[in-house]
Amino acid sequence: MSTQTFWTRRRAKRYIGKAAFFLLIVAILLFTVFPFYYAILTSFKSGSELFEVDYWISQFNVTNYASVLDQESFVDSIWNSILVSSMTVLIAMLLGLTAAYALGRVQFRGRAPILMIVLGVSMFPQVAVLSGLFEVIRAMNLYNNPWSLVFSYTIFTLPFTVWVLTTFMRQLPKELEEAAIVDGASPVVTLFKVFVPLMGPAMATTGLLAFIAAWNEFLFALTFTLTNDQRTVPVAIALITGGSQHELPWGHLMAASVIVTVPLIVLVLIFQRRIVSGLTAGAVKG
Repeated sequence: MSTQTFWTRRRAKRYIGKAAFFLLIVAILLFTVFPFYYAILTSFKSGSELFEVDYWISQFNVTNYASVLDQESFVDSIWNSILVSSMTVLIAMLLGLTAAYALGRVQFRGRAPILMIVLGVSMFPQVAVLSGLFEVIRAMNLYNNPWSLVFSYTIFTLPFTVWVLTTFMRQLPKELEEAAIVDGASPVVTLFKVFVPLMGPAMATTGLLAFIAAWNEFLFALTFTLTNDQRTVPVAIALITGGSQHELPWGHLMAASVIVTVPLIVLVLIFQRRIVSGLTAGAVKG
């Protein structure tokens, strides 16, 4: 086989590989983005138009959005979700940072088993602890209160937060901590004045994932809340129903789904660089 034939075949294989990779990316995008895109299409339809299959937006009928936002209970559920998700992230980050500092920078016996236990807590499915957690919330007099969701979400968010922040904390240079100790800084000052400013990518990643998990959670929100003024958006959307099966307001459901999904997309776009930095931190050591 001549040299020219060899390089021609190699170039052809390279082009085929690039084309296959491009097709794979397109397939993944279609699989992940198309359902949301079709939800947007459906949200602009009403009546018999809901049963017509279209792949392009032909009209911008915002009647469904107006009807959903006119419902006071749905607006209240959005504010409840914002409160619950924000407080969950705040508490999880505060506790996670302090725990990560202890597990990542302080030398003591039993660190590895503690980390394994922390990670093991997150392996229990929600339904396995639902009844016990319900009794705890009733005993704390938090039933039908957004703080019951903050409490339960923090329990399931904290293990992941501690694990990720601990991994990132271990990679910070030891010289920074030694310099802070020489300057007379206490552990609290060292954590919040020296380490926290360097942990922006890790905090953005864990904080956003915790926010998304709390925003989308359904089982606890359905179990621990009772009235419309205390529910969060996943439960509020699930309770949007019509008089019969054939009268389900699919347009309203899609409009509500788009409304509660857009804030998450905006947050991801805003913090995408920090998210990528946090997820890839430590992948390469220079």
